[in-house]
Amino acid sequence: MVNQEGGVQAIYQAALDQGRFEIQRCNDCGDAVFFPRELCPGCGSGDLSWFRPSGKGTVYAVTTVRRKPEAGGDYNVSLIDLEENVRLMSRIENAAPEEVKIGMAVKARVTVNEGHGLLVFHAMEGAAQ
Repeated sequence: MVNQEGGVQAIYQAALDQGRFEIQRCNDCGDAVFFPRELCPGCGSGDLSWFRPSGKGTVYAVTTVRRKPEAGGDYNVSLIDLEENVRLMSRIENAAPEEVKIGMAVKARVTVNEGHGLLVFHAMEGAAQ
């Protein structure tokens, strides 16, 4: 299913704008697919459908972006491995950059600001660090 006005990226962003986090699954090989694509990177099939993942994941890697306090201060950029076996880039919002550790358990959340959805993560209570 391709959105002719913006393709799969537009479909993904439209779901975020409505407060939903969705990724694709290949209906032929069963693999979860992220970043949104027209074809499955595993088997080449064009038969992909959208679903809501669990949102649970683990921090695979993290770095801190340094900014002046007047520019918003430091923040983390993290690679997250989802339970569905895909990796994506985001940030952990409820922890200071120095508190985000590899192996930390996180949960996806969609924040919507002025109609624009953004995928972020929150550290889960009792997360491994």
